[in-house]
Amino acid sequence: MTLSGTSNTSGLKSQIQARRESYVEVLRELLATSADGEEALQQAIAERFTRLGCQVESINSAPNRFVLDSDFAPPAAEPEADRVSVVAVQPGAGDGRSLLIFAHPDSEPVTDTSRWRHDPFAGAVDNGRMYGWGIADDLSGVVAMICALDAIQSAGLALSGNVICASTVSKRRAQGIYAVLERGYHTDAAVYLHPAESGAGLSDIKSRASGLLRFRITVSGQLPDTAEPTHTPFSHLSINPIDKAWLVYHAITELDRQRAQRVHHPAYAGIGRSTNLHITHIEAGEAARPGRVSPTAIMTGSLAFPPNEDVTDVQREVEAAVERACTGDPWLSERPAQLEWLQGIGGVEVSEASPIYQTVADAIASATGITPQVQSLHAASEIRTPILYSGIPTVGFGPLSGDNVQSGGADEWVSVDDFINMIEVVANVAAAWCG
Repeated sequence: MTLSGTSNTSGLKSQIQARRESYVEVLRELLATSADGEEALQQAIAERFTRLGCQVESINSAPNRFVLDSDFAPPAAEPEADRVSVVAVQPGAGDGRSLLIFAHPDSEPVTDTSRWRHDPFAGAVDNGRMYGWGIADDLSGVVAMICALDAIQSAGLALSGNVICASTVSKRRAQGIYAVLERGYHTDAAVYLHPAESGAGLSDIKSRASGLLRFRITVSGQLPDTAEPTHTPFSHLSINPIDKAWLVYHAITELDRQRAQRVHHPAYAGIGRSTNLHITHIEAGEAARPGRVSPTAIMTGSLAFPPNEDVTDVQREVEAAVERACTGDPWLSERPAQLEWLQGIGGVEVSEASPIYQTVADAIASATGITPQVQSLHAASEIRTPILYSGIPTVGFGPLSGDNVQSGGADEWVSVDDFINMIEVVANVAAAWCG
C-alpha cells in the first residue's frame, strides 16, 4: 500500500498499539546500553537501523566547531576526541518529499545519582513514567525514530520520499547535526525529536528559538598605596572596582529597559517581553578577607533576543552601553571596562503556516486529540542548525517528561503514553510528508 499526501492514521495507530510493549522494551534496552557509554549506544542504534533495512553510515566529527557565521564561543580548554553520529537512510519508492528526523542520544556524563529513587539505567516504570539517565534529553527521541520506521514497515506502507534518521551527538558542543549536513544530507524539511523545555510534551511545537548572547565585563580598580594587609584605613586612597562596576551595571539595566520598550515580536506578546538582558553574577574580592580592596570586579550576563534581530547588531548595542558608562566617568574613561563575548547564537523561526508545521500539528492532533501551540521561549534550540546551515525548515516536538539531569533534576522521566504517542506522530509525519 502506498500513501499519497496523507497518512493512514488508523492503520499506523493500530500497528503501534499492537507493538506498544515491544517499543517500550526498545527504549529500556537502549537505556541499559547507554550505561556502557556513548560509543556503545551509537553502535546499538546503528544495528537497529540496519535490521530495519536502512542504509547506515557513522560520521566522526570534532566538537567545538562553529560553522555558522552567527555562532561563536571560546575554544575548549583541551583537545577533544571525535564523536560519532549515526545516519540511517530509508530510500523512497517514488519522488515524494524528503524528511530528516534527528535527535541526540548523548546525555551529560553520569555524575551524582545519590538523589535518584530509581536505578538510572534500569528503565523502571512507575505510575506511567519510565525513569532513566538522559531518557527525556534525548534518548526517547532516538528510539521514537527507530520505532516509527518499524511501524511504517509493519503497516505495509511504502513511502515515496526519502526518510533520513540521524542520531546526532549534541552535548558538550558535539554538534553532530552539523557533521550530518556537511556530509551532504539534505531534505525538504526536518523534525527534531526533543521535548519542549516548557514541560508541556506534545502540546508544544518548537518552531521558534530566541538568539542568545553571553558576556563578561571586567572593571579595574586601584589598590591603596600601602603595605598594610588591611586596606580599610586607606580605602579613601583606592579606587574600588565595585563602585565603577556599579556604573556599568546600571548602564546594562538601562539598556534592558530601553530594549524592552522598542524591541517587539508578536510571538512573545503573551509573556510581555520579546527580549531580556541581565547580569547574573558579580565577583570581586575575597569573602575571607573583607578588609582588602579588590583589584578588579567581574560581571557576567546574558541577553536573549527574538529571531528578527541580528546577533552583530545586538552586540553593538551592548558595546555602546558599556562605552557610554565609561565615557561618563573620569576613571573609566581612561581605563575602560573590558567587554568579552563568551557565546553568540542567532535565532530562527518557522511560520505556523509552513507545510511542515501544519503537517506536524495535524499529526499531533490526530494522535492526542490536542491542538498544539508554538513554544517560543527556548533559546539556542537545535532546530536552528538545519535552518541556518542548509535552509531546511525545521520544527521540534517531544513527549511529556521532566526532572531532566541537564536542568539539575534527578529521576529524569518520560511519560510512556506520550512516548507511544510520539512514535505515532513521527510515523504519521513521515507518511504525510513523504507521500
